[in-house]
Amino acid sequence: MINVTKTFLPPQEQYNAILKEAWDNAWITNRGALIQKLEHDLKAFLKIKNIISTTNGTLPLQIAIKTLGLTGEIITTPFSYVATTSAIVWENCTPIFVDIHPTFLTIDESKIEEKITAKTTAILATHVFGNPCNIEVIESIAKKHKLKVIYDAAHCFAVEYKNKSIFEYGDVSTTSFHATKLFHTGEGGALFCNDEELFKKLYFHHNFGHNGPENFQGLGINAKISELQAAMGLTVLPYMPAVITSRNNIVAQYKKELTGLPLQMMEIRENTKWNSSYFPVIFESEEVLLQVKEALNKEEIFPRRYFYPSLNTIEYVKGQTCEVSEAISKRIVCLPLYYDLGAESVSKITKIISSQLTKTK
Repeated sequence: MINVTKTFLPPQEQYNAILKEAWDNAWITNRGALIQKLEHDLKAFLKIKNIISTTNGTLPLQIAIKTLGLTGEIITTPFSYVATTSAIVWENCTPIFVDIHPTFLTIDESKIEEKITAKTTAILATHVFGNPCNIEVIESIAKKHKLKVIYDAAHCFAVEYKNKSIFEYGDVSTTSFHATKLFHTGEGGALFCNDEELFKKLYFHHNFGHNGPENFQGLGINAKISELQAAMGLTVLPYMPAVITSRNNIVAQYKKELTGLPLQMMEIRENTKWNSSYFPVIFESEEVLLQVKEALNKEEIFPRRYFYPSLNTIEYVKGQTCEVSEAISKRIVCLPLYYDLGAESVSKITKIISSQLTKTK
């Protein structure tokens, strides 16, 4: 069986060796030594200023919205995982969808200003599949209209834009360390922020508002990561260069073997050091996609329709039209991509796709 992804698991004895420190200290949560070491090592690896590790990748979005004091309308993308939209609604704000760029798949920056109203307080944009948004234009629009910017960078571990970590952009950036992601802590995520005062507020909000054991610095919730999760992250992190190199090679093979077929591949934005986090392909129609998917499934190969459906069509926010996102979401699928996916398996996948596309001509 070949699934769309497979969790990278380091040797179990290495995880157990790191986890033993938590056992020896009898300290399993509340920001123990392993969590502090993980954040230190991540700052060094990613070359970033600040990080707050969290227990999942959705809470950082909610905490960012709450900490920035956002109300009213938040401009966002319909082409993302549902957490991007649900976090906005959960925090009693209204998502205003802006359609996407047809080749980069990120929010179409040229359509943002027309959606800004007196109720708009922020832009929450997703770097889709690790592909950066048009950061310069978004930042310019935000400055002009005095809006906050949050980037959902769930897919962006190790991505750099203009020689700087993608996590360094925006008022706040968030990411996911879920087991399906490039770097993971089993389940987890993180907040990033360069403004020291705002960073402190984010920190208090992720830990009940605690400012020491007996004082509280305002409202907070529990988004803390555990030592068990941190131990996984510390075990996985040293393997990241090899994991990324392997995925780069797999993506290169996909591109080589699929070039010339009637399908579209995502264009990576200029000045980007990409992480090969996903490999999406867009077919000419939903009918063709379903035909290819069925042929792959028969061989126990399971790509994923990701992102589908377009978020502007889900029940609790439906009513806004985004033609490009709706069309692409029906025709896009992410092909299997993980560390030890062999070259023979990739060739098997591309041959099945090629065979099906030839039939449709």
